Amino acid sequence: MDVFSFDKEWLENAIYVALSATFYFTLLLGTSLRVILKRKPIGVSLAWLFLIYAIPLLGIISYFIFGELHLGKKRQVRSEKAAINFTHWLNEEVQENRLPKTQNSAAVESMQRFVEGYSGVPMMQGNDHHILDSTDHILREITEQIKTAQTRCYLMFYICNEGGLVDPLLVALMDAAKRGVECKLLFDSVGSHDFFKGKTPKQLINAGVEVVEALPVGVFRSLFQRQDLRLHRKLVCIDDSLAYTGSMNLVDPAYFKKDQDVGEWVDVMVRCKGPIIQQMQGLFLWDWYLETNQNIMLPKADATRFPVEGEHNSLLIPSGPGFGIASIHQVLISAIYGAKYSLVLTTPYFVPDDSLLAALQVAALRGVDVKIILPAKNDSKMVKYASRAFFEELLNAGVKIHKFYGGLLHTKSIVIDEKIALIGTVNLDRRSFWLNFEMTMLIDNSEFAGELLTTQMHYLLESQQIVLSEWNQRSYYKKLLESSAYLFSPLL
Repeated sequence: MDVFSFDKEWLENAIYVALSATFYFTLLLGTSLRVILKRKPIGVSLAWLFLIYAIPLLGIISYFIFGELHLGKKRQVRSEKAAINFTHWLNEEVQENRLPKTQNSAAVESMQRFVEGYSGVPMMQGNDHHILDSTDHILREITEQIKTAQTRCYLMFYICNEGGLVDPLLVALMDAAKRGVECKLLFDSVGSHDFFKGKTPKQLINAGVEVVEALPVGVFRSLFQRQDLRLHRKLVCIDDSLAYTGSMNLVDPAYFKKDQDVGEWVDVMVRCKGPIIQQMQGLFLWDWYLETNQNIMLPKADATRFPVEGEHNSLLIPSGPGFGIASIHQVLISAIYGAKYSLVLTTPYFVPDDSLLAALQVAALRGVDVKIILPAKNDSKMVKYASRAFFEELLNAGVKIHKFYGGLLHTKSIVIDEKIALIGTVNLDRRSFWLNFEMTMLIDNSEFAGELLTTQMHYLLESQQIVLSEWNQRSYYKKLLESSAYLFSPLL
């Protein structure tokens, strides 16, 4: 009897193990086939397959949460509807001060045609742009502009962190709303997690400010939409006369992430005036609609609403889910291959894909003076080591890499041949290229490019160039960390 009970129990356990193994391997095979059939870039597919097989079950779960680009059904429907309305608006309302295609400079013609071809966004003439490179000055200036605002204050940021000069800015918004100014705040759910947990959002709402949490996350939501798609844009629109964009979040660096031992974050914003503001308002309202489902009239232009303010030709380049193919990535590749003699890039997070890596190497090999300025310390260990895995190839090709020691350099900028500038929110990594909602401004003006280049040269004064012979002498342990992080670089 005991033997029979033992055999029965053993048989039940064996059946359970066999069924579990069959289920797991079926799931493993099905997930692998799904990865292959999606035809992602080879490096991305191989990285996911490695993770799926290396970490049983957790790798499979991670793929279904983070591996595929899905906004969720409701947001996808809104995105498709918004795209139709946005295209109609561009064709019907964004006509005043469009730059005729015949007047494009040869240096930006291919980039402009590509952007207009996939998104319909035209290059605008008659703008005025200036670099603001002091974070204190940026926060104080925006606060003062909010205090005098008459019609609207639209603010969109990845991170809002209270403390320091951010607090009076939020107070100014509450005061503006009380006097009848339309005030809208759109902050990313993950980046502004601490802000949304506090009391300030309720105080703002009670004062009449509309506050929206973009792309909220949660365990239940992970079943229906990807959780690591982030609203990474930084945009401020005040009335119809002024706008700001750049790399800076709504934070006072003196009060932000002081425990990470990377120094204060170093950023820039661009003060914008002119017809380009119409597009910047339109982009804000696009994102507002995706989160709220509120149909808001996109801004119409007349001869006085968005007047000519300067001589800068500007192209707003939005990217991310809902904006078609990997737009900003293609623009960057085109810009690098188009460079004639100089290329200066700054970014906090540098994890290039194969095409970007090749473009930088080829540029240096054909005689272009390529400089990349990166922070010496980074708040992401994984990105830090993954980034360094590319240094040897770049240095061998003649690319000059500089480590910035004046804090965490967070500015995302490129200056091509001292006459074309790309500046905005996009990092030189796969996440910015294909996952995040980003925005970049292409400014075709040598005066502005010189202004940005001057800022980059100031970064160089606080930087140290990496020498290939010294770099090759780093320890075996560091090389191992870099190579290990490199395996996951397609997923960063």
